[in-house]
Amino acid sequence: MIFQWLGREFAALSAEGRADSTAAEQAADVFRRFDEELRLMGISLDDTVRTRLWARDRESRDAGSKERVRILSGKARSASSSYIAPAHFDSNATVAVDLLAMRPSRPGIGKILKEYDPPIVPLRYLIYDAVVFLSGVTAVLPSLADQLTDILPRISSSLADAGSSWDKAVKVSFYLHQSQSIDSLKELFQKTVTVQVPQMEYSFVDGYSADGKLIEVEVTATV
Repeated sequence: MIFQWLGREFAALSAEGRADSTAAEQAADVFRRFDEELRLMGISLDDTVRTRLWARDRESRDAGSKERVRILSGKARSASSSYIAPAHFDSNATVAVDLLAMRPSRPGIGKILKEYDPPIVPLRYLIYDAVVFLSGVTAVLPSLADQLTDILPRISSSLADAGSSWDKAVKVSFYLHQSQSIDSLKELFQKTVTVQVPQMEYSFVDGYSADGKLIEVEVTATV
C-alpha cells in the first residue's frame, strides 16, 4: 500500500513467511519479496524506516529477528520491534513482517541513525527527512505501571535527543500483553504525557523479546 502522510510518500508492506521452511528462511524470503516490491516503486530496503516482526513462539521470534538484523544492515537499518502473537497469522507460517518505507521529499537525503550506548540489537531511533522513528521501547519490571514509569522518560529523552518532543509526536503504537487492560494503560500514559497525540493505536500480543515484559511502545514524531 502506498499512502501520503506528513507530506511524504510511504509504502506499507506486510507478508507472512512460507510455512514449509524454517523461521530464518521465512524471514529471508519475506524481505526478498519486500525488496522486489519496493524496487518496483523506485525505492529499496535502504528506505525502510520501521519493521515489526511477528512470530508464533519465542524460537521463531529469535530466529526471525537474527535474520532481520542480517538483512537490514547499513543504510537499511531502521526502527524495529518484535512480538509473539499466534493469532496474528492467517497461515501456518511462524514468521511475518510489517515494513514501512518512506520516499524522501527530495533526492540526496540520508538517514541519521542513532544507536543506544552501548549499541544493542534495536536502533534507538532514526531521522529521515525530518521524521523521527523510535524503535519499540520496553522494560522488565514487576508491573505495567513500573514499566511505563521506566519507558516513557526514556522515550522523552530519545525524542529530545532527536530534536523533537511529545508535542511533535504524530503516532504512538502500544503493544500490550494480553493480561493487561487498555483502560489502565490509557490512564497511566495520560499521567505522564498530557499532550494530545493525533494517532494512538492499541494491540494485544502474547509476548516480546524477553519474558516479563507487559508493554512495548513505538513512537513516530516530526523534528
